[in-house]
Amino acid sequence: MTESQRDILSAIFSLTLIVLAAFVMQRFFLPLVWAGILCVATWPMYLRLRARIGHSILSAALLTLLVAAIFIVPVLLGAAQAARQAPELANYIVSANTDGVPVPDFVAHLPVIGDSIAEWWQATLSQPHGLSHLFSDREINGFHSASDIIKVAGVGFMHRLVDFGLAFLCLFFFYKDGEVLNRQIMNIGSRWFGEQRWARYSEKIPTAIRATVNGLVLVGLAEGVLIGIAYWLTGLKSAALWAAATGILAIIPFGAPLAFVSAAIVLAVGGAIPAAIAVAGWGMAVLFVADHFVRPGIIGNATQLPFLAVLFGILGGVETLGLIGLFIGPVVMVLFVTLWHEAQSHHGDVGSPVATPR
Repeated sequence: MTESQRDILSAIFSLTLIVLAAFVMQRFFLPLVWAGILCVATWPMYLRLRARIGHSILSAALLTLLVAAIFIVPVLLGAAQAARQAPELANYIVSANTDGVPVPDFVAHLPVIGDSIAEWWQATLSQPHGLSHLFSDREINGFHSASDIIKVAGVGFMHRLVDFGLAFLCLFFFYKDGEVLNRQIMNIGSRWFGEQRWARYSEKIPTAIRATVNGLVLVGLAEGVLIGIAYWLTGLKSAALWAAATGILAIIPFGAPLAFVSAAIVLAVGGAIPAAIAVAGWGMAVLFVADHFVRPGIIGNATQLPFLAVLFGILGGVETLGLIGLFIGPVVMVLFVTLWHEAQSHHGDVGSPVATPR
């Protein structure tokens, strides 16, 4: 067997192992990616904690619990608030099902679709036992039954819960063995792509991830506070809970409207039309400034990306990869811009589109 044949077989063997490993671990890719993003974003905190405590395993466990609590505590608070309001909500549903829900005045005045919505509302929800008809045990007018919705939601919730637990289990081991894993990645990357080139790209990734996490999370929480003030001033019930939901949804670009538009609808159904308009208008103003100027500015200044690169990275990442794309999209754009500058730094032919003018 010649040397070239041996190299080909070795490459095929390596590629086969990679494909098999990816096939076996495909179910766990998402928790691994989330754990990696959280680890990179909070790695400086881990180093400071380890320096103070002096024990890597204990530091990894404490920081993992702290990061998990940041996600768990708001969910528990929201569930507790919902549980306290459950009797009132149940009474409202029973009353609405028995007597019907009248068409709100603002629905008929909605442009283009107002008349159609009002007609559908009058034919279904305004009739006695309209909710029972809408959420019956069989599909009616394309609506699934409530039991089907609950089953689907329950299965989805259990899958997310498993992913949640796996992500934080992986996060603990990433903290504990992060330095060893980083050295191994650096060795492999340097061997495949060259030490200088790999160092140029690898140093951009942590900066991009941390800037994206800070920009998305901090700006999202600020949106929740600012819009929450409008909830409080307009007298919306459970304004703090609405503000928390807005802050969580605002982490996703253009996710905040799901919260403040719903709050505006609640106010409008209750007859507070001016308050509903004020909440919707203030929410749109805060959203426009945050998502078009503040958020791209925070991420762009740290990563030295142009405004459009940040915007396309965030929105394109969400469009193609879902929630995880919020963090992967900007990283991809950082690496692309690094490649762009790298190409410009090399003198090419006169006709080359990336040639630097002489």
